Amino acid sequence: MTGRSAVVFLLDDTYRTGSDTPLMLHRILGVPLLQWLAHALERSEVRRFFLVCAPSLLPAARACFPPDAELTAASDEGPADLLHVFLSTADDSERDVLVITGPVLYTPLAKRAGAAPANACMVDRLALMDALDETAPVGHFLRQTGEPVTGEDGFFSLSTPEELPGVSRLLTQDLLAGLTRSGVEIWDPNNTYVTPGVKVGVGTVLLPGTVLEGRTTVGHGCTVGPNTRIIDSELGNRCVAEQSRIEGAKLGSELQIGPFANLRPGTVMENGAKAGAFVELKNASLGRQVTVSHLSYLGDASVGAQTNVGCGVVTANFDRVEKHRTVVEENAFLGCNTTLVAPVRVGKGAYVAAGSVITEEVPPQALAISRAREQIKKEWALKNKRADS
Repeated sequence: MTGRSAVVFLLDDTYRTGSDTPLMLHRILGVPLLQWLAHALERSEVRRFFLVCAPSLLPAARACFPPDAELTAASDEGPADLLHVFLSTADDSERDVLVITGPVLYTPLAKRAGAAPANACMVDRLALMDALDETAPVGHFLRQTGEPVTGEDGFFSLSTPEELPGVSRLLTQDLLAGLTRSGVEIWDPNNTYVTPGVKVGVGTVLLPGTVLEGRTTVGHGCTVGPNTRIIDSELGNRCVAEQSRIEGAKLGSELQIGPFANLRPGTVMENGAKAGAFVELKNASLGRQVTVSHLSYLGDASVGAQTNVGCGVVTANFDRVEKHRTVVEENAFLGCNTTLVAPVRVGKGAYVAAGSVITEEVPPQALAISRAREQIKKEWALKNKRADS
């Protein structure tokens, strides 16, 4: 894998800070500082990482690095041999290696002339390999020969957890600036939050109050927000997601979501589908051009293409012991205030009359009606009207 290399020493500095978590694993906007650092370095063409930390910290630290980066991890008890191999397999053209020796953040947009040296330095790769072959401590070599990086390079040291809230805006502004350069329109950078690892396509508009987290990808030409939170989800192209919450969902293109929709984990929506106002989906799949316009709950359900789901449709999926699944085949029509008591199936092209409670299979092309017959008692109001009404 081509790209620059970086060596990261994750120190257990809890004895000094008084915290129960190393400073580099403290969170900013829900994301460890180490993850902010690793993704910022990746954006500056660092593709290879060597991590040194205590074995107990390794699982949490590993999760902070970009999934497509090359990562080698070693225990802090004896990393020399592995580090030597890591350095020897770098591209021959790579002369210098970045070494992170303590808590640090990297924000290229916040470069400051005359700033103090950070907990990082650049070292000659071949010289570092030679030093690893000797018995002298590597730390001594770094102090003697390393070229410190400073705020002029965008690197800043941290020493206490109390400093973290003050640097969150620096980190987010740097990330948002990168999105803007790539063609994303951001209305209010001071009211938009995107965490490392999120990908947003060209021509997408992020309105105020948008929060994009985790492994989220947003396609091109979308409009997200205002006040929309998307977590660990895929959103296709030319979608609108307004004032909604989306988590663990896989969503196609040309979708309309919200306002005030809640898409919970396991939701799948194919191209052209709609989950409108006050719609909640959980472990549900909507086929192509399915419309769920408003005020419905579909849990543990599969809805076929071009089905219309009327206002107030609900799947009764839980019997107090187990969850059960509802299947609605393509081109069906579910009238308003229909309740589907799972497990149940509605066939292709079938109609369910408004106000029905469906407990048995509806055959294809059938009409299902399950409600009390309407009765009209003429002049009842005149005979039973209260005197004060």
